[in-house]
Amino acid sequence: MASASGGGAGGAGGAAAAEPERPHQRPFLIGVSGGTASGKTTVCEKIMELLGQHEVDHRQRKLVILSQDRFYKVLTPEQKAKALKGQYNFDHPDAFDNDLMHMTLKHIVEGKTVEVPTYDFVTHSRLLETTVVYPADVVLFEGILVFYSQEIRDMFHLRLFVDTDSDVRLSRRVLRDMNRGRDLEQILTQYTTFVKPAFEEFCLPTKKYADVIIPRGVDNMGNHSPGSPYQAIVCWWVCLHHHSNPSSIKPSSYFPKLCHQPDCTTYSGHFEW
Repeated sequence: MASASGGGAGGAGGAAAAEPERPHQRPFLIGVSGGTASGKTTVCEKIMELLGQHEVDHRQRKLVILSQDRFYKVLTPEQKAKALKGQYNFDHPDAFDNDLMHMTLKHIVEGKTVEVPTYDFVTHSRLLETTVVYPADVVLFEGILVFYSQEIRDMFHLRLFVDTDSDVRLSRRVLRDMNRGRDLEQILTQYTTFVKPAFEEFCLPTKKYADVIIPRGVDNMGNHSPGSPYQAIVCWWVCLHHHSNPSSIKPSSYFPKLCHQPDCTTYSGHFEW
């Protein structure tokens, strides 16, 4: 058993899991969606870095990152054989264990310590090892279809969509999957057969549910000038930690001040950086 360390597993979990849970208020749950290789995880890690949480011990972090990829279903031998040939659709809503995902998020929102699965993308298997996620003030949950199910979508207090050019996403995916030992022909066939159609049918339509759209992903977060994403996140973080009940904060209560000019008092219900 491992302990949550940002977006991945890290540290020994046996001794840590035996420690009593620290008292905690209900967390603020943020959903981060976008197409494959759009930079969702990188955006989450950048937010953690900007807020100084990446160097904090995993048991004391006020912000943690969790990926939808951890909740892929356990495949049958036939499905695994297809997956190894690039013939299984991992971008379809049915590829995820949505019941386990919903139950885990429900426990997180209740402020409980949870164990989440670990998925091996090389063997397409769910490992016996789990990752412990400790209670935090803010939880970032990222994935291609985190807004697809209304039951899960409605759990988020804030929804972000990372909007990255399709050519950029394809090039990133090719490099990533080649590093996982897959050949180029298989990667491109899988992309045109499953990934691209699934994005257009299942992921892209959920963009309309986002409170904030981030074009170009983390490349759009380097500007530290007033009104920039960086300033918005820092101001929001300060606001969040001075609020007695973070989970009660709604986008309409802080985005007018944090994402527009200081004298702006209007929230349109949709903001794009």
